[in-house]
Amino acid sequence: MTNNQFQTLFSKIKTGNVTLDSRAGLAPMTRTSATETGLATEDMAQYYANFAKGGFSLIITEGTYTDKLYSQGYLNQPGIATTEQTDAWKPVVQAVQEQGSKIFLQLMHAGALSQGNRFKKNTIAPSAVKPKGEQLAFYGGSGEFSMPTEMTKEDISQLIESFVKSAKNAKEAGFDGVEIHGANGYILDQFLTDYTNLRTDEYGGPTENRLRLIIEVIEAVRDAVGSDFPVGIRIAQAKVNDANHKWVNGIDDAKLIFSQIGQAGVDYIHTSEPNATESAFSESPSTLVELAKKYGNTVAIANGALENPQLVEALLSKGKADLITIGKGALANQDWPNKILSGQELEAFDFQKILLPKATLKEFEINQN
Repeated sequence: MTNNQFQTLFSKIKTGNVTLDSRAGLAPMTRTSATETGLATEDMAQYYANFAKGGFSLIITEGTYTDKLYSQGYLNQPGIATTEQTDAWKPVVQAVQEQGSKIFLQLMHAGALSQGNRFKKNTIAPSAVKPKGEQLAFYGGSGEFSMPTEMTKEDISQLIESFVKSAKNAKEAGFDGVEIHGANGYILDQFLTDYTNLRTDEYGGPTENRLRLIIEVIEAVRDAVGSDFPVGIRIAQAKVNDANHKWVNGIDDAKLIFSQIGQAGVDYIHTSEPNATESAFSESPSTLVELAKKYGNTVAIANGALENPQLVEALLSKGKADLITIGKGALANQDWPNKILSGQELEAFDFQKILLPKATLKEFEINQN
């Protein structure tokens, strides 16, 4: 292998006002390695710095909770809700940036999928609908999810404000940008999903109404951090507790969702699918990232089974995506980009090395791509 084989992968690209040295990014991966009080640690700084040193130009952090109410999803998950939590992230940011990479913080509210919250025992959601499936064993959960309480308008306003405050905190901590987590069955995705959102007000009903909260969060965060601070969003059909979910109106939903998200002012749309190169809907050959790029009119990031560099180069060179992120491939090869540049053989991902026995590869792939 030579660099000439991967010219697009190793070319520069801008998202917002941030220039990335390559198209290779680290996917956000839940780690539950913060302190009990949600503080980022020295080990986390080393963990993220290793990927930056290994050549990943963009590092997207694990999902980070946004308030001291209902947003925390897992015990030992990091937060960005307090001054102490914000300050704890600063050494992590510095460690990555010293290696020449950019680091974006992913803002996450778990909603009904919360299975570990030191602030609250109960959960909230758009509607009182019990989540499918069982809690994730490899994050310390067991048994069924609890029945959430339907959110009030006050709860919705508080949620928006928590994303705003956390985005400001991320900027204060020195992050290069933020990613709003609107995927994988967490709170914003719960509003978007037809069977978890049974509301009859302006946040429920047709897709446009179920999309409303996502748009309001994007616009509020954008207003808060300014035009010079990148704001992206992660969007997916698959959920940690419903891997095969598809949007109810298929490609019509994709057109509406991506066009409105793009118009709301994001600097990129980060799609996540079990396999980023497969068609998103039976009625169209287009992948989800292609639809995001077409209708969102912004930078499109692909995620899902993209460990093969030849596959990635083809995807990027054909204009089907602008960047890629990988999870499993990065865990197996923290220096995935550098290995490709130097022609070294890539290590295969070993599921059993990192997971608890109760975990399943399917669960892992949905949450860790």
